[in-house]
Amino acid sequence: MTTNCIKFTSTDIETAKGTGSISTLTFDLDITVEPVASTNPMAPTHRVLGRSPRGKLVECGGIWKKQNKETGADYYTLTIRDHGFNANLGKAANQDDPSLQAVIPWGPKDVA
Repeated sequence: MTTNCIKFTSTDIETAKGTGSISTLTFDLDITVEPVASTNPMAPTHRVLGRSPRGKLVECGGIWKKQNKETGADYYTLTIRDHGFNANLGKAANQDDPSLQAVIPWGPKDVA
């Protein structure tokens, strides 16, 4: 699988499981994502799990469904806590498969 992508088990991302990988200059992480059933609108849609140095599966982040304030379109964001990593999910380059989502990093805005 290409790095910085998540392959979900269906195009209904909100309820699908997935696997993927995230690589940066400071970390390289294979991930598993599992949907979260919650009635809390602030809860993540998915738990993000990675492997500890000893190989244990541990929760390391989440995926949240958000809505663009200008267009009303839904989108997803991903966070990896221990690395302070934030990203949006979006259509993977050169792909027509909506179940394959690219991990598109973004950082905190510079404070002036």
